[in-house]
Amino acid sequence: MQLTDNAYRDAGVDIDLEATAIKALIKNLSFKRKGSYTMLGNVGHFAGLIDFGPKALALTTDGVGTKMLVADKLQDWSTVGIDCIAMNVNDLYVMHVEPIAFVDYIATDRLSVEKMAQIGLGLNEGARQANIDIVGGETASLRGLVNGLDLAGTCMGVQAKDRIVTGDKIKPGDKIIGVPSTGVHSNGLSLARNIVEKYADYDEKLSSGKTLGRELLTPTRIYHETLHVADTCTVHGMCHVTGGGLLNFLRLSRFGFRFDNPLPPPEIFRWIQETGKISPVEMYRTFNMGMGYAYVVPPESVDAVTKLVEGTRVVGEIIEKPGAWLGNVQVT
Repeated sequence: MQLTDNAYRDAGVDIDLEATAIKALIKNLSFKRKGSYTMLGNVGHFAGLIDFGPKALALTTDGVGTKMLVADKLQDWSTVGIDCIAMNVNDLYVMHVEPIAFVDYIATDRLSVEKMAQIGLGLNEGARQANIDIVGGETASLRGLVNGLDLAGTCMGVQAKDRIVTGDKIKPGDKIIGVPSTGVHSNGLSLARNIVEKYADYDEKLSSGKTLGRELLTPTRIYHETLHVADTCTVHGMCHVTGGGLLNFLRLSRFGFRFDNPLPPPEIFRWIQETGKISPVEMYRTFNMGMGYAYVVPPESVDAVTKLVEGTRVVGEIIEKPGAWLGNVQVT
């Protein structure tokens, strides 16, 4: 059986092209603010930092993506707001930044009162889990430009400058601790939907009894416990595993990340891989594969972290050779 290494690209998402396009965009972002409250660090981490005296403010932005199309198929929009909050606050947690405020952005071709009410339920639940205020938002009716509804948001966080975790302390020999995901989360849905719609349907059940549609609609986990973990344990780096899978770790350090004991992938990932005949490397460069978050810690912190966060274990270590490695195979 021949396995494919280009399934995600064939489904319409070329992460290599995306990386090149983002570099082209960032290349032209040369202006720097003059005066107080300027940017800290460089563009490229999970969140942007702003100098605010002894503290730093942080901003991140993200959306639900084509998971909205799954919600449309199931006519259930009550959880996508959780995903929108999660995709933003998780990008703040990786820098040990506490999320405090959020604004949403909804672009649609036509307004539906029922759909908006359900989205509000999810946003409220996500805000509760993350302990943030939703301070505003914007709704735009863009018929002719938007087909359907796109949900995105921006989150602000705050942290003392000397407590921010950037990954600069990561060194060879550090251990990588994987934290379970709740499933596909909000990345790789273009490929997941493609496989479901080509080979099955959203009502087909997995062995667990859960339908494919419900599995894909399961909300992204909000890793709120990370603030306590980073407060009480020595943590050199953290990673939110989103689109790009293991490649997300490359944002943290010039050293390499070798995964030789990954968390067991939930059934939905095994179904996608087997049904779509997708290679392991392609799966790990597209999906979180059951690890939605990770800590990079010195060996002496392993026991403390794994005791604090249920279901975690050491999944790999930091090596001298750059890159993300699935065993001895480089993920590119």
